[in-house]
Amino acid sequence: MSNLEYDVIIGLEVHTQLKTRSKLFCGCSTAFRPNDPNTQTCPVCLGLPGSLPVMNRHAFELSLTTALALNCEIAPWTRWDRKQYYYPDLPKAYQISQYDVPFSSKGWLDIAADDPTQPARRIRITRAHLEEDAGKNVHDESGRGAESRVDLNRAGTPLLEIVSEPDLRSASEARRYLENLRSLLLFIEVSDCNMQEGSLRCDANVNLHIHNADGSRSATPIVELKNMNSFRNVELAVEYEVRRQAVQWQKTGQKIGEAPKQTRGWDAERSVTFAQREKEESSDYRYFPDPDLFPVTTTIEQIAAIRTSLPETPTARRERFQTHLGLSEYDASVILDQGPELTGWFEQVSQFCGDGKTAANWVTQDILRDLNADSLTIDQFPITAEILGTLLKCITSERITTKSARDIYAALKEAAASDQTIQISDVDRLISLRGLEIVRDTAALDAAIAAAIAAKPDAVSDFRSGKQNAVGPLIGMIMKQVAGADPKQVRDLLIAAIKD
Repeated sequence: MSNLEYDVIIGLEVHTQLKTRSKLFCGCSTAFRPNDPNTQTCPVCLGLPGSLPVMNRHAFELSLTTALALNCEIAPWTRWDRKQYYYPDLPKAYQISQYDVPFSSKGWLDIAADDPTQPARRIRITRAHLEEDAGKNVHDESGRGAESRVDLNRAGTPLLEIVSEPDLRSASEARRYLENLRSLLLFIEVSDCNMQEGSLRCDANVNLHIHNADGSRSATPIVELKNMNSFRNVELAVEYEVRRQAVQWQKTGQKIGEAPKQTRGWDAERSVTFAQREKEESSDYRYFPDPDLFPVTTTIEQIAAIRTSLPETPTARRERFQTHLGLSEYDASVILDQGPELTGWFEQVSQFCGDGKTAANWVTQDILRDLNADSLTIDQFPITAEILGTLLKCITSERITTKSARDIYAALKEAAASDQTIQISDVDRLISLRGLEIVRDTAALDAAIAAAIAAKPDAVSDFRSGKQNAVGPLIGMIMKQVAGADPKQVRDLLIAAIKD
């Protein structure tokens, strides 16, 4: 493939489950219960004769919130359509969706370019529309039989389908687009985006535009990739499919360009895509307006109210963290990637201690380490943002050293592990009890330094001969003698005394 030049063309279709308690057109629960199949159904989501759907207003409001956060244009009038196809997990034999009149279109989402020196890439959003989910086919994977069952608990769950233009040019861009989109959906609180539970799913449309020797372009057939259960798998699947199409082009030339569009699955164990079926066209679904549902109108006042209530986006927070709190791009990204709960907790810590960088250092290192080690969420963590912020304030005000703060932090965790109640006053109590307040009495330090120099003349001689590490044992002696001494201050005073 070394002499083959081509452009990678990628468009993504993302389905996200909206955070509602009931389904899109009935009152059944949307709770995730994989071990209780077919317990969250009713005549409406089962498609029984005589049942009529009623739209979930909250689902539509969450959809409007998402569309506005994605900079979409909102249609003042939209309707519902029936998408016809036959499959065991679709009891009505049609899906209620939107086709030619979606409620939103022409939006965009910015992502970082592959080249960090280049400006952000703007990925256009073709449309975002509401639709109901199908059920789930559960296949026997034991190898002892070919039995499949159908669980209709998900049938009728509200989904927002977000369709991008084919603006993505690499597998890594596709992954970043998904990461940015997930972060946005979490921060505006419209979905929990749990891929393991099916709350966020993605299909990727991939093909190549081949550069011909005469300057013209030829396109490989569009392939829709499915069965990708993580952003990493989306990236791997796209990378593989790009290589496969390039190899096929070199083998068959124009013949591959004459092949029909195809749907392929992703086999994560073998890291390959495999053919499933020819890709359907919109005409295959025989769309027509749903006669049981009224069209939906959206007023300018509704749009304005939702727009003003939009929370701060992750992009805006990242810029504020870097500009006003002094965080690096890396630290800001690590915090934001944890989701809105931990990000909000970090902001509280930062406010209490008055130093965003110190707060970020502790949150991205100590706090994340302990959360992961104990499999805790931030709301389960025993040390509150106010307590940690108070402890860090003692560092920034130079009341205690960072080492002393870590000793207190460890003591607080130990107390919490033994079911003791942790309070803000415990910070002051432990500082006093352990004598950790930084020593301001230089006379005591001077005496300890003089004693250390006298006790270890060889170390003093080694330092004077150029061995910088020789002062380490001397500093250790002084720190043991003067509780709460600042190591940096001790080192500076010790070196000054030796040079004298």
